[in-house]
Amino acid sequence: MKLTEELRSSADHIWKKILEHPFVIELYSGTLPLKKFKYYVIQDYNYLVTICKCFSLIASKAEYAVAQRMLELAHMEATTEMDSYKKLLDKLGMKLEDVIKADPSPTNTAYMNFLLTTCSLEPPLEGLISLLPCFWSYAEIASKHKGLLENNRNDIYVEWAETYTTREYLDLVEELKALINQMSEGHDREKLKKVFIMASKYEYMFWDMAYKMERWPL
Repeated sequence: MKLTEELRSSADHIWKKILEHPFVIELYSGTLPLKKFKYYVIQDYNYLVTICKCFSLIASKAEYAVAQRMLELAHMEATTEMDSYKKLLDKLGMKLEDVIKADPSPTNTAYMNFLLTTCSLEPPLEGLISLLPCFWSYAEIASKHKGLLENNRNDIYVEWAETYTTREYLDLVEELKALINQMSEGHDREKLKKVFIMASKYEYMFWDMAYKMERWPL
């Protein structure tokens, strides 16, 4: 069994909850209150910046071929993805300056710290595995719920969701999985599973955080 198949199987109980989370279902069906989506988008800014940093951290320790690709992905996050994010803000009537001022939620802060710690202190493979659940689960969500988009009357939600059904995005997910499988030889699979499971738990918590519009208690 390939490492990524083993990782996915180890976290299946978590992914089932992700795929059926109310935020996900309501978003794809078009019934999600807009205020919850805006909250999600605000939190996503900090996460997007963190992903960019994580790819750069992995690149700093990886062999050249991997490092080169990680830097390309970091550049993509900082340019193409950020440009798409700004366009989404415009459609929602939001300003980037206001988003930057917003504090990351407790869950988002913990998730970002987990990713940054893993990518900075652990081997490149573990860093990549910590990032994989985000990319891969969005593709699975889109595949499972694309039928809901047929009756979704919220154009913003439909356009956002369709991003994760594009050939470009799906190819990126497959590339990350292939890279992880290629790098897996000689590594402790049980330790790698723990990283993947923890990242998957944070993915679920991120959706839950957005649905509840989580706030700091003080």
